Amino acid sequence: MRISPRAVLSVLTLRQPPFWERSWKHRLVRLAIYAAVGYLAIIVVLLLMEDWLLYVPGGADLGNPPAGIAVENIEMTSSRGDRIHAWWAVPKDWQPEQGAVLFCHGNGGNLGHRGRRALPRWTGEMGQAVLLFDYPGYGRSSGEPSEEGCYAAGDAAYDWLCGVQKVPPERLLIYGGSLGGGTAVELALRRPHRALVLVASFTSFPDMAQTRFPWLPGRWLVHNQFDNLGKITECRGPVFIAHAPRDGLIPFEQGERLFAAAREPKRFLPMPNYRHNDIPADEFYPALRDFLADCERTAN
Repeated sequence: MRISPRAVLSVLTLRQPPFWERSWKHRLVRLAIYAAVGYLAIIVVLLLMEDWLLYVPGGADLGNPPAGIAVENIEMTSSRGDRIHAWWAVPKDWQPEQGAVLFCHGNGGNLGHRGRRALPRWTGEMGQAVLLFDYPGYGRSSGEPSEEGCYAAGDAAYDWLCGVQKVPPERLLIYGGSLGGGTAVELALRRPHRALVLVASFTSFPDMAQTRFPWLPGRWLVHNQFDNLGKITECRGPVFIAHAPRDGLIPFEQGERLFAAAREPKRFLPMPNYRHNDIPADEFYPALRDFLADCERTAN
């Protein structure tokens, strides 16, 4: 029997039949493999982009400080060697005993994006000085953003307030908005303070990763943690938490869980008209003043 060269070539190259001629089982397996490879590729890409998605720093252009209040440019050095830039706003005739706010902002922009609106409100409504600082890689701060870098920047800001400005720790409010809640909770866990104030913050970054990408196992893969829920249970001191029921970024339920885990004394303020990147709503400041006054009356 004579074998054609074409038949020999077909056997040697193990030529497969066209896709549409294969069995449905074979096609299903191939599709499943393609889907699995694509799914893994998406996970790898998102993990490589994790810091890029989490930290969204603005450049060195801060714009003009807010008018009507005294604002000074401050520079300090963190324990990691990063130069940390800050705005220091002081009400008229302020004295250290009146207290100050250590302001930990969110993940986007730089201190200029918040300072022009936030500093006049805080100094006017609370009568306290405010130190608003940038994380490494944000604005005019050197270095690259990271979880440990944020914590070190917060420590540098705290040391400057208590060491250089002589603000008594028991007169220091630690404020954290959104991502800044991670730095604020970390500080409140280790440092004496008057109260911890959180606005629109989250339980942990793994929880947020799972919330944003529910079809991925992000909770178990991300390297940033910002475990606010685990830490706040150990924070000693008053806790004031405000959150918007319709927050479009961080679920209201996460604010409620933080509040449930915090120790007394504590207070929770829903802000129905608040949008995630706003400064706190009008009702925020009198509610915070009342809470602090209640805490002081109870302590005395």
